[in-house]
Amino acid sequence: MRAYEIQSGDGIDALTVAERPIPKPGPGQVRVRVRANSVNYRDLMIVSDPVSRGVTFPRIPNSDGAGEVTAVGKGVGGVSVGDRVAGCFFQAWVDGAINATAMASAMGGAVDGMLAEEVVLAADGVLPIPDHLSYEEAATLPCAALTAWHALVEKGQVTAGETVLLLGTGGVSIFALQFCVMYGARAIVLSSSDEKLTHARKMGAWQTLNYRETPEWHSTVVEMSGGGVDHVVEVGGAGTLERSVEATRVDGHVALIGILTSGQMNPVAIMRKSLTMHGIYVGSKAMFRRMNTAIAAHELKPVIDQTLAFDDAPAAYHAMQAAGHFGKIVISF
Repeated sequence: MRAYEIQSGDGIDALTVAERPIPKPGPGQVRVRVRANSVNYRDLMIVSDPVSRGVTFPRIPNSDGAGEVTAVGKGVGGVSVGDRVAGCFFQAWVDGAINATAMASAMGGAVDGMLAEEVVLAADGVLPIPDHLSYEEAATLPCAALTAWHALVEKGQVTAGETVLLLGTGGVSIFALQFCVMYGARAIVLSSSDEKLTHARKMGAWQTLNYRETPEWHSTVVEMSGGGVDHVVEVGGAGTLERSVEATRVDGHVALIGILTSGQMNPVAIMRKSLTMHGIYVGSKAMFRRMNTAIAAHELKPVIDQTLAFDDAPAAYHAMQAAGHFGKIVISF
């Protein structure tokens, strides 16, 4: 079977297609014939600069994938050949609080990922995908969707009528917009593209704002929301966190997501507003299961910006790097 490998620190165009033996599942494991991957910013960072992230070579990239089970190992229950499943980002985070063991099981970084035709995963590290979703749609769920769900629902406990600030229109932010609509929350979406903002309004965004045209956007957000938003899904770049804090109401909630949030922040503003801040790193299998239940009940459809073939996988990372996407970038096998 074929698998893409990171074999050096030379970046996207150094990704190599390698022939590997079809893996055999051991006790407590299943083999999955992968049908689709999605690409996250984290995947781009790992492929672009694996050395500084401690990646050992060769490493199969990508945390997110979906396919069907083709074999099960000894002692596996609840998973059968033919099941349509998605892999969990953390292969060892089933439930409860995250710990060091779970952190060390992140696919596509600490361990091999999903950009291969066949993969072996922990039986506890896969979940059935909602019946109404294709493999391509299901492949978008393990990281971006679950991160947004964890931020807004599990930690934020978002409710109808609350106001949520979303930065940008990448995978996490668009899933967060869909969850806001699902829960009856009012989403304010920021982008530098009027075209993307128009699309966001069509999806149900309550308000939109072009941050290039309004560089002091935090002040406008406070006015829009009548005193500050209840929640911020903070996925911005350097300098956005300070504005996000300014845009949040007293006793509000800010979810810090991914590796994009950076820059310096004076903690006094956080203290004076009595804000709750959570660092969000994807989520557990139990969270994933709850999210899938909600997705199935509402027949939510992930937003896919573009789909590329397995043979064109490097182009998916270049597309992520160009940052012109709205929603998710998918690789279909």
